[in-house]
Amino acid sequence: MAKMSMLIGGDWGGSNLRLFRYDENGVVLETRERTAGVLAVADGTFEATLTAHLGDWLDAAPVRIVLSGMIGSRQGWQEASYAPCPADAEAIAALAQRVASPLGDVRILPGAQVTRVDGCIDVMRGEETQVFGVQSMGARAGDTATRLVVMPGTHSKWVRIEGGRIVDFTTYMTGELYAVLKTHSILGRLMDGDAADAHAFATGVQRTLADPALSKWLFSARSEGLFGRIAPVALASYLSGLLIGAEVGAAMRETDVRSATIVATPELARNYRIALQLAGFDTIEVVDGAQASAAGLWRLANALPLDSGVRE
Repeated sequence: MAKMSMLIGGDWGGSNLRLFRYDENGVVLETRERTAGVLAVADGTFEATLTAHLGDWLDAAPVRIVLSGMIGSRQGWQEASYAPCPADAEAIAALAQRVASPLGDVRILPGAQVTRVDGCIDVMRGEETQVFGVQSMGARAGDTATRLVVMPGTHSKWVRIEGGRIVDFTTYMTGELYAVLKTHSILGRLMDGDAADAHAFATGVQRTLADPALSKWLFSARSEGLFGRIAPVALASYLSGLLIGAEVGAAMRETDVRSATIVATPELARNYRIALQLAGFDTIEVVDGAQASAAGLWRLANALPLDSGVRE
């Protein structure tokens, strides 16, 4: 991508919109975050929503805006088809969709899809941008070794990268299961808050690492509380440990790689770091999710085809 006056990157997910304004060297000058996710935008007014949040950033011209995440889904502004894996940054950028808009040169990046070895199709939107951001931040684009990028959340992703390409990934609905079970099942009846309890969390992790029969262990989040073996204030941590332990154990059965990069907030990363350590991972690093998104959007913007866009 040739030099532009200004680039704006946006991580526009289902719940939140995070915007980055860059200088000409890719340094983030300013960040804006709003609870204006795709699912909260009424009547498809995405352009108006984006305009309101960009504000004075639009005073510069020309402007390129590159968006990733659920904004490219069927519920978003304009659908951007999934890029098949294996995929590098150039393959993702090649499928970016131009949106006709007075805001400037607006591009929506695609997600990624894979047919796993078990025959199931898996997809993601937004996490692939963070993966390429992690690679940029760690100067690993040319690394031929297999690496795992672990991305906790409502729908956790375990992504395998080789030689700068996303070659495989698996989604685990760990975060959503935790919320549903805690709020809408009998397991939440005895729980008192969700304060972190390291011992209870580790106990849960160790149990499902040793025995993957998750549905058996889940009821123990009630029975252990009934008999006072786990305090009510610690039951939420125990349930979280059971679920994350089951996720880590399942992921380990798919690969022999024992080094990982966790992309998450410090709170989420803490629990996953503990679980990975208990599972025997020897190298664990943590990258902030917002920083990974910002770096990934910059990299993908620079990978857009040279025959398009606004340039000086």
